[in-house]
Amino acid sequence: MLNLEQSLGDKYPKLFRDPPKVVTRPLLGALRMLFHEREINRFLEEHQNLTGFAFIEKVLDHFHFSWEVGSRDKENIPTTGRVVIVANHPLGALDALALIQLVGEVRSDVKVVANDLLLHLEPMRPLLLPVDNLNGASQKDQIKAIHEALDKEQAVIFFPAGEVSRLRPNGVRDGRWNSGFLRFARRADAPLLPVYIKARNSALFYGTSMLSKALSMLLLVQEMFGQNARTIRMKVGEIIPYANLRRDVSNRTLVRMVKKHLYRVGKQRGAVFTTEKAIAHPQPRQLIKAELKQARHLGTTRDDKAIYLFDYAPDSAVMKEIGRLRELSFRKVGEGSGQRRDLDRYDRDYRHLVLWDNDALEIVGAYRIGEAAHIVANNGVDGLYTHTLFDLGNGFEPCRENALELGRSFVQPRYWGSRALDYLWQGIGAYVKHHPQIRHLYGPVSISDTYPKPARDALIHYYQQYFGIGRGAGAPRVQPRLPYVLGAGAVAECRALMPGEDADADFKALRAYLQEFGLSVPTLYKQYTDVAEADGIHFLGFNVDPDFSNCIDGLICVDLNRLKPSKRKRYLEN
Repeated sequence: MLNLEQSLGDKYPKLFRDPPKVVTRPLLGALRMLFHEREINRFLEEHQNLTGFAFIEKVLDHFHFSWEVGSRDKENIPTTGRVVIVANHPLGALDALALIQLVGEVRSDVKVVANDLLLHLEPMRPLLLPVDNLNGASQKDQIKAIHEALDKEQAVIFFPAGEVSRLRPNGVRDGRWNSGFLRFARRADAPLLPVYIKARNSALFYGTSMLSKALSMLLLVQEMFGQNARTIRMKVGEIIPYANLRRDVSNRTLVRMVKKHLYRVGKQRGAVFTTEKAIAHPQPRQLIKAELKQARHLGTTRDDKAIYLFDYAPDSAVMKEIGRLRELSFRKVGEGSGQRRDLDRYDRDYRHLVLWDNDALEIVGAYRIGEAAHIVANNGVDGLYTHTLFDLGNGFEPCRENALELGRSFVQPRYWGSRALDYLWQGIGAYVKHHPQIRHLYGPVSISDTYPKPARDALIHYYQQYFGIGRGAGAPRVQPRLPYVLGAGAVAECRALMPGEDADADFKALRAYLQEFGLSVPTLYKQYTDVAEADGIHFLGFNVDPDFSNCIDGLICVDLNRLKPSKRKRYLEN
């Protein structure tokens, strides 16, 4: 319940505890009316069983207060992953509740760094990250709570001004922003999401603010009640990856730039920072399940995950979800198309191996596969996706003959560290078993551009040295469209690290070298080179892909006749 006397006594002890009651009682009476203490307490008592989002809904209903946001804007709110949301603060209370409700409709793991007014509403506590400056110890705990929320991949809302907007020569705008949100984003490497809220308080409030900021603060609750039956509009900008913030300016300047960016979002003007399209929101689970039930079922794993072979269909929920999860997974490792979904024209002519979790009702991962001979017969060599990265002309025919192209593979982040990739390979094995004419598997496997150049050089040198062109009879040859070339100096350094006399010893040296950067050998590089004998694996070249975050693609070709016995038994015979 709201106890105005206690709250004011805690905040202003000299004013409300020391003077005689004959002075404070009339003042408290007036303030109780101004703060609507009785009405607020009646509301709290009626809805004492509600907390969090349910409580917010009742508050907004009580005031007949609503908000509007465009559907495209709403899609800019990421459904998962840590994010620092920054917003202007034109009203002081209801705007905060509206923003929490908006984000809550997309994801439930949202918290708001609270101001004084919200802190007094006990039902709001589950959604609050309170911050005050009363004592250093509590402030340290509160800061830790914000760090922990971002570490848990939650969304955290900041109102950097720390107080309500005021009328200024250039309109109703926030005052000076605090830099706290920037420090939290930096530590968590969290992207920023700007949200502009278009709303305003009364002329009385702004007039009082010009006379006394402290006096105007006493009007905020009255202003909240004055917003009855109002509708505000929110404009959600595109994500600003933290890496896109300039590092060559001071924090103060950077905060001003973020603030300027936010107000430009509100006016739909050009952005200050380079932004990134938000990943599309998930498709309905039951619709995905229904579509997969119509696909060919290749098998079920021991832990009840199903493997399907899905053919492209226009406006398919499965394809939309595959595109969404591709982009989500690729961005996690510094790659991705930069679009809401990673889908392209090749998806139509290829087939899709899909791993489905029957318990969670979601796609775990997928592979795009295509029989090269069939695609070339229908669309020519230009119908092959890999041909956009490497010239797959005559020199590639030894591998293209009776070959299955693999690509766009992903396992969504929630399943990293599980057996999902192995299950997908069981699906590949099931497909090959039903198409015994297939002898080769080929496709691009990527190295993220976020790997430092020395790490990329070491990886490429190792795989060229032990699995490069010329190891085995009839090795095919291709020409990368944009070759990744190791300079003479890089080659010399790599040879000093990996002399080329023992593959196992050099691999250990490679792993140790990558660990110095906090990195590891990409999973697919290990998977492909472990599936067959060394003379059955060829890395044919390395190409830079500017359309996919400048990742480096290595083109691999695997001869299924040279599968290791254990892998043949696991993937083709079981």
